[in-house]
Amino acid sequence: MFSRSLKFSLLVGGALVLGACGDDDDGGDLESLDQQLVINFADAVVVPTYNLLATRMVELDAAALALKNEPSAANLKRAQDAWFAARVPWEQSEAFLFGPVDSYGWDPALDSWPVNRTDLDAVLGNSDVLSQAYVSNLQETQKGYHTTEYLLFGEGVTKKPEDFNARQFEYLLALTAELKAVSGNLAASWTTGVNGQAPYRDTLAKAGEAGNTAYPTVEAGAQEMLGGVLVILDEVANGKIADPYDAKDANLVESQFALNSLSDFTNNMRSVENVYLGHMPGVAAKGLSMSDVVKTRDSALDMRVKAELAAAIAALGKVPEPFPVSIKDPASADEIEAAQEAIRKLHDTFQVDVKAVILP
Repeated sequence: MFSRSLKFSLLVGGALVLGACGDDDDGGDLESLDQQLVINFADAVVVPTYNLLATRMVELDAAALALKNEPSAANLKRAQDAWFAARVPWEQSEAFLFGPVDSYGWDPALDSWPVNRTDLDAVLGNSDVLSQAYVSNLQETQKGYHTTEYLLFGEGVTKKPEDFNARQFEYLLALTAELKAVSGNLAASWTTGVNGQAPYRDTLAKAGEAGNTAYPTVEAGAQEMLGGVLVILDEVANGKIADPYDAKDANLVESQFALNSLSDFTNNMRSVENVYLGHMPGVAAKGLSMSDVVKTRDSALDMRVKAELAAAIAALGKVPEPFPVSIKDPASADEIEAAQEAIRKLHDTFQVDVKAVILP
């Protein structure tokens, strides 16, 4: 599992150094950021993404139960499709892995990888009762999306209904119950608050207001947004793709059992796009976005960011499926490296140019 908190600190720190040392002739003439930037980001991107995630996890849990009650090919397909559907909002949330998802450890609890099959088989082989509470206390690589994926798909989507035994169903249902609980808490942490804390939506949306120690200025909120974008762009190019590709090791591939890796990476790019444009896919823009701010201050840069986003997504679409196979195929090397380069280019644009405009 990648240390996202550490990467966030290093990357944002680097961005601040660039800002301190950069030569920005227009910096003194730019107005302060409007609070509507962080309000719209919270209300139009973060909250609906987490609400959708919580809904999709409820559906995954129900599909797993239906599979257990009637192990058929149709019900296995429904459970697998529910896993794919639950994956989309999570991967589209990865450009804003800050706040409660980080402080409560929900990111690693949901999405640690790669999993260790020996550890998973050890859980299946012991005699403990596999309740949700038990699973909640397991190490991070023995729960979450990818353990669920392992049980639902097997190696390379080879799982059949008759392959399940009672112990696997016990583990599966405890896993999906825990996924449902964690994602529900994550959504609530932004909307109603958890553990006596105020809704994090209010903490971010009130950036710049008196007494806000988390975000004493709107610029601090914008810095959080920018930092999240930088972390996921770096992680996809230099971790999610580079680690298995450089090692030629399919065991290091994210979502290797369901062969969903390239979809994951593409949804990570969509996450960046959602943050930048200030709305979810298929939803009309309503409030102030990062794109609006950049466009006002440097319209050519706004056009370039949008073009580079589209180029990164298109480059990922050219990488041959399945990714665990293509990383070992010399014929796929050009496409894989082109995707990395497109994502790194976008990362550098955000780290240098967008940062200089947003946070001069």
